[in-house]
Amino acid sequence: MALTNPDLSRDGHVYLPMGSLHLAWRKFLWMGALYQELRVENHSMQPVEATIQLKFAADFADIFEVRGLTRKARGQDLESVLTDREVTLGYRGLDEVVRRTVLQFTPRPQSLTGGGARFEIALAPKQAVLLYVIIGCEREADRPHLLIFERARADARAQVDSQVAQFCGIETGNGQFDALMKRATSDIHMMTSVLPTGLYPYAGVPWFNTPFGRDGIFTALECLWTNPSLAHGVLMYLASTQATEVIPEQDAEPGKILHETRKGEMAALKEMPFGRYYGSVDSTPLFVVLAGAYFERTGDGQLIESIWPNIEAALLWIERYGDCDGDGFVEYRRRSHNGLLHQGWKDSDDAIFHADGALACGPIAVCEVQGYAYAAWQAGATLAAMLSLTGLAAKYSARALDLKDRFEDVFWCDELSTYALALDGDKQPCRVRASNAGQCLFSGIAAADRALRVGQSMLSPEMFSGWGIRTVGTGEPRYNPMGYHVGSVWPHDNAVIASGMARYGMAAEAAEIFAGLFDAAMYFDLHRIPELFCGFPRDRGQGPILYPVACAPQAWSAAAVFLMFQACLGLRIDAIARRISLVRPSLPLFLSRAKITNLRIGDASADLLVVRHQHDVTVNVLRRSGEIEIVVAM
Repeated sequence: MALTNPDLSRDGHVYLPMGSLHLAWRKFLWMGALYQELRVENHSMQPVEATIQLKFAADFADIFEVRGLTRKARGQDLESVLTDREVTLGYRGLDEVVRRTVLQFTPRPQSLTGGGARFEIALAPKQAVLLYVIIGCEREADRPHLLIFERARADARAQVDSQVAQFCGIETGNGQFDALMKRATSDIHMMTSVLPTGLYPYAGVPWFNTPFGRDGIFTALECLWTNPSLAHGVLMYLASTQATEVIPEQDAEPGKILHETRKGEMAALKEMPFGRYYGSVDSTPLFVVLAGAYFERTGDGQLIESIWPNIEAALLWIERYGDCDGDGFVEYRRRSHNGLLHQGWKDSDDAIFHADGALACGPIAVCEVQGYAYAAWQAGATLAAMLSLTGLAAKYSARALDLKDRFEDVFWCDELSTYALALDGDKQPCRVRASNAGQCLFSGIAAADRALRVGQSMLSPEMFSGWGIRTVGTGEPRYNPMGYHVGSVWPHDNAVIASGMARYGMAAEAAEIFAGLFDAAMYFDLHRIPELFCGFPRDRGQGPILYPVACAPQAWSAAAVFLMFQACLGLRIDAIARRISLVRPSLPLFLSRAKITNLRIGDASADLLVVRHQHDVTVNVLRRSGEIEIVVAM
């Protein structure tokens, strides 16, 4: 951030003309503290004496208060504690936890109070002075170790460089696309925390800056081909937090995978259920899907063995608790009185409805969740076979095939050329055109001929805005282009659908979705892809309309470009066979070539160059190190 002074006058005389002083802020977060550097430089031709006044306060509002929830009572603000260069602001919550904000100033301010710091500076022409403010957050005796600015910056940079090195390099002939990929990579790093179990991508800023099960899994899946270390951390953390008992107020059941966790005052007091909350119907099957995909990508049998009890427990949850009425499908119903009404990824209260607009009542079986369960049974069979558990492998494989057959019989809506959005509690299908059906291609549960029809319907004017696939078609009664899940465009949803299209040979359709999202990203600030944006149709000369309270950045939105890129390339990595395959590779029209460097399988790696021609693409192996096979199937 850069600032300057206005004309400053005294007794009608301008003693400091506008633009004499340049104030430049540098800031970054590191290990629970905000590090800030203020550089003040005199660009005038005479000496300048100035006062820099910094004002501060802390309200210790819970994130849910910031979002608009009103509490009946709050805790107690504590008296400020001052030294010559430090101020501590404190708050004792209703949970009896003391939370503090510590501000450190360098050099020592001329004046310091509980609400402000004053610096008197004298600058010769062209001279600059540096002021440092470090803001640390602590709870009880858990105080962060505050470093000097440059040391903290060096440590933060070293960690970022280490994480960047785990991604393969992507370089194209399109500078805007390269900038988009760098922004996506940077945002993923920014939202990734190092937990005791490994790396974990937090969901989004500002509302969801915490571990979410579904979001973490999808982010890991989207990045898996380029950086499998994220998947390792996600699997380990979710295994460590898997539910082991029935706790109705948390929507928890044995084997169920976390939806989200919070550590704020309201969570501790159970004013909302999200301290550790399991109200997600899809995190559990997706956990198994990620485990299977991770093993295929890395061949890391040691990790799979270590979490196998968690995988078995998750599959048992699908069979026992997930299918609450015994019809073979996975449903959800809320147990917590203030938990989420809808527990698929579309979890707003109006997300699931019938063709006449009537809201669906539970227990509800959403179509894409059946696909996740199908893929989970398949992954479970593969992993059981790897562990020589042949009986379990056969059982899981049979369950996958049975679910696929039942799904086709019950969910297909021939007159709509798509799958029903959901089955309600009376087993009546919600005959609604929605993006959920597109995700059934991602899991592979869709029959091949029907998958082609679903793919075509996703690109109809009713579903495709020109920027991306809408969550709900324009002809549906609850369609609202500004609705959170009833007409908006979600980048991760589009990436998952595009990946599914490529799975069924629809590379051109996947490229069209990719092109729409790329064009939209050029309008977003910093090329940062948000959580969602509005579903208004694309209009010449106008960009996409932003959703006003969308998270930006959002982990699974940032990672969407990696999955879309993989989909267009038809890229698959089989670590056991030590093989990189590109099946019907293509490039969207905005890319003429793409160079991928340091694509790794274990200790082997390769560099590839993909070049688009008029009617096809060529793949050139620029470098190959170690035992690795590269197959191109046109």
